Amino acid sequence: MPEHYDTPAPAPAPVSKPKREAKKLSDKQKADLNKHMEKSGLTGSEAKSHRMKMMSRMRNKNMSVKAAHKDITK
Repeated sequence: MPEHYDTPAPAPAPVSKPKREAKKLSDKQKADLNKHMEKSGLTGSEAKSHRMKMMSRMRNKNMSVKAAHKDITK
């Protein structure tokens, strides 16, 4: 039997993803979101879920509070 059959195959090199740069909310966006959340009247877990959805749309899709809320509630 040839000698190369006995040696294990080298492990493939791990593929690393390029790090995504985090987009931050501006101070105005934060203030608008806080104002929106104060008047939302949702329970704890509902409020957290709603806030996270709003933040995601405001950051990634560059939506306003009004547009993000409309997108979530449609």
